Amino acid sequence: MDDILRFALLGLGLGALYALTAHGIVLVYRGSGVLNLAHGAIGMAGAYVQWELTTNHGMPYWPSVACGVLTSTLLGALTHLLVLRPLRRASTLARLVGTLAVFIVLTAVAVKRYGDSLQLVPGKLPTRLLTIAGATISEDRVWLLGIAVAATALLHLLYRRTLFGLGTTAVAENEHAAACLGWSPDVIATGNWALGSALAGLTGILIVPVIGLSVSGLTTLLLSALAAALVGRFSSFPVTLAGGLVIGVVQSELTRFGSGVTGLASSVPFLFIALVLVARGRALPLRGTFLDRLPALGSGKVRPLPLAVASVIGLVLVNVSTPLWADAITSTLVIALIILSIVVVTGYAGQVSLAAYALAGTGAFIAGHAAADWGWPFELAVLAGVLGTVPIGLLFALPAVRTRGVNLAIITLGLGTTLEAMVFQNTGLSTTTGSDGIAVGHQTLFGISISGVDHPQRYAAVVLVLFVAATLVVANVRRGRTGRRLVAVRANERAAAALGIDVRAAKLHAFGLSAAIAALAGVLTGFRSTSVVFSDFASFNSITALGLAVIGGVGFIVGPLFGAMFAVGTVGARFGDWVLPGLSAWMPLIGGVVLVLTLVGNQDGIGKDAGRPAKRLRHRLFPERKAKVPEGEPAAVPDVSRAAPLALHVRDLTVRYGGVVAVDGLSLDVEPGRIVGLIGPNGAGKTSAIDAVTGFTRAVSGSVRLADRDLTRLPVHRRASAGLSRSFQSLELFEDMTVRDNLFAACERPGRWAYLTDLIRPGSRPLPAHVLVAVREFGLQESLDRPVAELSYGERRLLAIARAVAASPSVLLLDEPAAGLSDDETRELAHLVRRLAEDWGIGVLLVEHDVDMIMSVCDHVVVLDFGRRICAGTPQEVRRDPAVRAAYLGDLEPEALA
Repeated sequence: MDDILRFALLGLGLGALYALTAHGIVLVYRGSGVLNLAHGAIGMAGAYVQWELTTNHGMPYWPSVACGVLTSTLLGALTHLLVLRPLRRASTLARLVGTLAVFIVLTAVAVKRYGDSLQLVPGKLPTRLLTIAGATISEDRVWLLGIAVAATALLHLLYRRTLFGLGTTAVAENEHAAACLGWSPDVIATGNWALGSALAGLTGILIVPVIGLSVSGLTTLLLSALAAALVGRFSSFPVTLAGGLVIGVVQSELTRFGSGVTGLASSVPFLFIALVLVARGRALPLRGTFLDRLPALGSGKVRPLPLAVASVIGLVLVNVSTPLWADAITSTLVIALIILSIVVVTGYAGQVSLAAYALAGTGAFIAGHAAADWGWPFELAVLAGVLGTVPIGLLFALPAVRTRGVNLAIITLGLGTTLEAMVFQNTGLSTTTGSDGIAVGHQTLFGISISGVDHPQRYAAVVLVLFVAATLVVANVRRGRTGRRLVAVRANERAAAALGIDVRAAKLHAFGLSAAIAALAGVLTGFRSTSVVFSDFASFNSITALGLAVIGGVGFIVGPLFGAMFAVGTVGARFGDWVLPGLSAWMPLIGGVVLVLTLVGNQDGIGKDAGRPAKRLRHRLFPERKAKVPEGEPAAVPDVSRAAPLALHVRDLTVRYGGVVAVDGLSLDVEPGRIVGLIGPNGAGKTSAIDAVTGFTRAVSGSVRLADRDLTRLPVHRRASAGLSRSFQSLELFEDMTVRDNLFAACERPGRWAYLTDLIRPGSRPLPAHVLVAVREFGLQESLDRPVAELSYGERRLLAIARAVAASPSVLLLDEPAAGLSDDETRELAHLVRRLAEDWGIGVLLVEHDVDMIMSVCDHVVVLDFGRRICAGTPQEVRRDPAVRAAYLGDLEPEALA
C-alpha cells in the first residue's frame, strides 16, 4: 500500500511537468490556431543551452536558467514570424509540416552538437526526503507540483482578467471581428508563441534532472503533453493540469506494477490520446480565415518508353557502382518507398499519417521472424511482411474514420510510438539468440545470392526493380477509379459521400496500400544485412519522412526520389561528400532548412516542376493536334434516358440540435417527374431537412423511404447509391479535379474488387451516355478537361448540378442552386431543372430563396417556419395562404408572393 501511495506521489511530480508542457501547447493553439509539434524540440533547445552555460562556461545556475528560457522564447517567436506567418494562407497540412520542419532543424542541430547519448544532470530543487501519509518521496516532486499549480492559476487569471487574455480569446473566436476592434492577430499570435515556448524551455530544464538530458528524451515529451492538452480541449488550464497529473500518476504506477509488460508505462499518453480523440469523434476546430489549398496532384500518367530507358540506365549504374555507392542507392530507394507510402495516404487520400516507419518496422518484424523462425526464403518472407502488415495498417486507419487532419497525425504518431515501445524495443520479441536483432542470414532470390553484405550491387538492383513495380502500382491507382475516389475524399468528404462514395472504405484502402508499401521498404531495409535491427525504425523518423515527402512533392509519384536525396546515407548525401567532404553529416539540418524554404516558396514540392522541361521538349518534337471531341467521348450525344421512377416519401421528420428543434414533424412526397419546392424564412429548417433526408444529420424521429425501401438508418453513401442525390449551397466541388473527373467520381460504380484490380490495371471507360447528355444540357462540353478552379461562378453552379445528375438519381435534392446567379442565369437554370423533371423523369426537391423561381417551376410547394410545415399546395394555393404571408413579413416583400 505504501508503494502505491509513494509512486502516486512521484507521478504527481512527473504529471506536473507534463501539464506545464501542455500549457505551452495550449497557449500557442489559443493564440494562433496552430498545433505546435515542435514544442518538445523548442524546450529541448532551452534545456541544452542552460546545461552548456552551466557545465562548459561556469555560469551560475539561475542566470543560465533565464538564458535557456529566453532561448526557447526567441525560438518560439521566430517560428511564428519566419515560418508560420508566411503560411497563414496555406493548408492545414502545410502549417502542420511547418512545425515539423522546425522540429527537424532543432533536433538536427542538437544531435550534431551534443549527440543523443543520455546525460545525468543534477537539479537545484531541494531533494531531501519527505514522509507523507507513510510514503517517502523526494521534496523536489512537491516543488514541481507547486510550480505547476501556481503556473496554472497565473495563466487562468491572465487569460480571464487581463486585456492580453481577452484579446487572445477574441482572436480565437473570430480573427476578423477582433481585428476590427483593434486587436492584431499577428501580435497576439507572436505573444502566445513566445509565452508558450518559454514554458517549454522552463519545463525542459525542470524535467532534465528527472528523466536525464537527451535529444530524443526531451522531444518525445511531446506526446505526454499533447495527451494532457487534449484532455483540456486545448483551452482550459485547470483541466489540462488535471489531465497531466492523472497521466503522470498512471504512468508512475505502471512503471512500478506493470514492469512485466515492456513499454506499457510509456504508452499511457497515447492511450489517453486515443480515448479522447476517438470518443469525441471530430477534428479540433482548427481556425483559418481561408480555405485550405491542398498540395497539387500529379496525373499518374506513365510513359513506357522513358520509364524503360530510365530503369535500364538505373540497373547499369547499379552494376558498375562501387559497394559504397550501391549501398547509397539502396538507402535512397528504400527511403523513397517509405515516402511513396506517404504519397498514397497523405497525397492522394488527404489523411495525415505519421506511422510510416512504424509500419515499415512491422513489415521487417514479420518477414524477419518468417525467415529466422520458419526458414522461409527471401521471396516468401517479403510477401509475408507486406501482406502481414496490411491488417496492422487497417488498424491504424480505424481512427481515421472518426478523426482527421492534425488529430489523425497525433494518434498515428502515438500508435507508432506505442508499437515501437512494446514490440521493437522488446528484446524478447525483436532479437534472436546471439544477435542484436532478428538473424536472417544471407539472402538468395530464386537460388541466386543477393546478400546486401556480399553482393550490394545485386541487392540494389532487386530494390530498384521492386521500387519501380511499387511506383507503377501507385500510378495505376492514381489514374483509375480508386484514385478518383481517394482524391474525392481528400477534397471533400461530405460531397464524396453524397455521390455514393464509401468514405470509410476509401480511407481503409489508402491506409492498407500505404502500409504494404511501407512494409516493403521495411523488409528491404532489414534484409540488407544479416540481422534485422529495429533501431532503424524509430517512430519519430516518420516526422522526417513526411517532411521529405513535402520537399519532393507529396502528390507526385516522382517526388519520393527527390525527397529521399535529402536523407542521411543516400545518393544525395554521398554526392554531397564528393563535392564537399563532411557535408553528409549536415544532411538532416539541410533537409530541415530546405523543407522550410519549400513550404514558404513552393508548397507543391520539386515534383510538380520536374517534368516540365521534358514535356516542353516532347511538345516541340511531337506537336499534338487539339482534338475536336474530348478523348474517349463519342462525337454523337445520345438522347435522354429516363431515371428509375422511384418516389421519395418523408414522414414526421424531426431534427434537433441540442435544445433547438430545427425540423418539426415534416412530411412530404416527391413523385417521379415532379418538382417540389421547399421555402421559408432564414432559419426555417430547409437545409436541415435536406441534410436529414440525405443522412448528413441524424433525425430524432420520422422515416425516409424511396419507393418501398426504408433509408432512415442508412449512411449517406448508401442513400446516394439507392437513388438520392443532392447539391450543396456551398457547391463543395472537388477542386483538385477537372470537370471530367468530378463527373466520373459521381457516375462510376466500381465493383467490390475494383480496389484490387485497379492496382494492376486501372479501369478507364468513356463517360456514360446519360452523363454526356447532362454535359450537353448544362453547356459543359468545352470545359471537360478544365480544372474546377478555372470555371466561372455560374459554370461552377451548373457543374454542381450536373455532377449530382451524373450519379443517376431517381430523386434530386437541390439546395439553393440559384444563389448568386443573375436573373437571366436563374431563368436558364429554372428551365434546366424543369427539363430534368419532364424529360429525365427525375423527382426534384428544390430549396430556394428566389420565390419567383419556386413559383414558376414547381408543381408543389411546402412552406416551413421554425421547422414546422405551415402550408403545402400548388404555387397558386401557397400565394393566397395568409400564414405564408405572415411568415415572410420582414424577410421578403409581400409583393413577391402576390
